Amino acid sequence: MEEAIKNFAEQLKYSPEIENAAVFKRGGKFVVAGMGGSNLASGLLKVWNPELDIVIHRDFGLPTLAEDELQSRLIVISSYSGGTEETIDVFREALKKKLSIIVLATGGELLELAKENGIPYIQMPDMGMRPQLAAGLSLKAMLKAMGEDGALEEISELVASFDAANYDQAGKDLAGKLGGKIPIVYSSSRNLPLARYWKINFEETSKAPAFCNAFPELNHNEMVGFLSSPALSAGRPDGGDLSGKFHFIFLKDKNDDPRLQKRIETTAKLYEEKGLDVESVDLENGAWQKILGSLLLSNWTSFYLAGERGVDPEDIAVLENFKKSVK
Repeated sequence: MEEAIKNFAEQLKYSPEIENAAVFKRGGKFVVAGMGGSNLASGLLKVWNPELDIVIHRDFGLPTLAEDELQSRLIVISSYSGGTEETIDVFREALKKKLSIIVLATGGELLELAKENGIPYIQMPDMGMRPQLAAGLSLKAMLKAMGEDGALEEISELVASFDAANYDQAGKDLAGKLGGKIPIVYSSSRNLPLARYWKINFEETSKAPAFCNAFPELNHNEMVGFLSSPALSAGRPDGGDLSGKFHFIFLKDKNDDPRLQKRIETTAKLYEEKGLDVESVDLENGAWQKILGSLLLSNWTSFYLAGERGVDPEDIAVLENFKKSVK
């Protein structure tokens, strides 16, 4: 896994190609269907451009949309392994309805179905890593499917200046502060897909329960639970203080609405006054620098946190066993 993180820039050199392009119908509206790490890139694209018309679908079958709306959208079906049960089901349903489809996969049953049925597909290289670590490949494949050639060029131009080693020490330092605590990642609504990426990394890599939420909504509910709960009061005589069980990571973006920035700063201060552990991470300027830099810092942090916890960062046996048990 360490090598996969170090070599992240290699993913940005990838030039995706659409096979069966003669029958490919792109359009300007999309459904992106996929599970887990295979569908993280769809949210990251919304961070890059909130105006993209994407319905993100993480389930069996097709999203609940009117028939004419489904017919107007390109169904982007993403499964890094090509063997995800839910995603294969989406393919079969979309094929029955004769929807416009493109498949993104490294191989597996999904890719074979695309080939057998003459469906456009992009075959990503299998770099032997978990799907969320292959987010660079997924990003580029989705951008190609959506016709965003300008963005593909922008990402490729970053390769020369993008060094994963620049994020290594910061990730190690942050992991050292998290220890055995439960990470909770906060961001603006626009950046919530980044917070979600951090959450998933903590869960899969560090084997740590983790949560995320977004401003300003959390100021209307979740904040109350942490600031008003008697169980989060330091120095309780019954020894029941839970304040030391959590560590909050605030993703700060200078491009967020100033009103949001004020709410983020105020919330962090209130949490600190409550005795809660708070860490701020300043996101980088530039849309792709912000996205890719956050991914790398998250990858390093979760990798080193696995070491702090004494767990194997690559062990996902519980997921594989669960898949077998529900077949």
